[in-house]
Amino acid sequence: MIEGVWLPIITPFLNDHVDFPALKKMVEHYIDKGIYGFMPLATTGEIPTIDELEYEEIIAQIVEYVNGRVPIFVGCGGNDTRRLVKQLKIVEKYKVNGILSVCPFYNRPSQEGIYEHFRKISEATDLDIVLYNIPYRTGINMENETIYRLAELKNIIGLKDSCGDTKQSMQLLLNRPENFSVLTGEDCFFYNSLALGGDGGIMASAHIETEKFIALYKVMKNNDHHDALKKWRDVVDLISLLFKESNPMPIKYVLYRAGLIHSDEARLPLVPISAQLKKKLDQVFGR
Repeated sequence: MIEGVWLPIITPFLNDHVDFPALKKMVEHYIDKGIYGFMPLATTGEIPTIDELEYEEIIAQIVEYVNGRVPIFVGCGGNDTRRLVKQLKIVEKYKVNGILSVCPFYNRPSQEGIYEHFRKISEATDLDIVLYNIPYRTGINMENETIYRLAELKNIIGLKDSCGDTKQSMQLLLNRPENFSVLTGEDCFFYNSLALGGDGGIMASAHIETEKFIALYKVMKNNDHHDALKKWRDVVDLISLLFKESNPMPIKYVLYRAGLIHSDEARLPLVPISAQLKKKLDQVFGR
């Protein structure tokens, strides 16, 4: 099982190339902050615009930078099951703990198709697998009954839950499979998820004010809900601000202004944030 505050770490760019010195600096920074683990090459890592050579190089470099200090689950998902099984062989070359694999997008399979997709992936690797359900990006929801079936497979150990349906999330948390982790991917649902027994969060917002998210997690685990609520009020407005425009662009801007990365570049179709949002972020962070 996995737990705690995990970082779906951004991919920094400089002059349209992956900025590996900045990536190394971020790894050191977030390990020092106490992050529980990294999930590179996910949505926040701009995986749709990462080419094959960059994909493997990023895995190789982040494994080297982390050097076994915290676990790594690599984003490895798609809507072509055969191609994904081949991609697993690239991931398996490196000392990672597992993969984060998104529900197939665009072709909108049935629940049985989703099950068979992940069953094939499970059979193809010994790596641990965290499922990722985010229907507002993929176009299809992975229902709880499908999650229960998949949790029976040998190496499917958890879920990043971004289903966007509070009722579904609550039912899953209250009736979750044994030895199966449920971590929220909805940053604004972090407190609620923990209160219902969730295991943590895989949250883009944790790039900023990382210690506050970790402190909130720890006090919730100690059943100090009153202190946790105070801590939650201190970060909840930050979350909404960081998602005012396309993720991860507001986060990249804040990290750039803080000197943690050399540029707030992204690749099209993502573009820099608006002047209005820059002004708001500067006000919040004293710039």
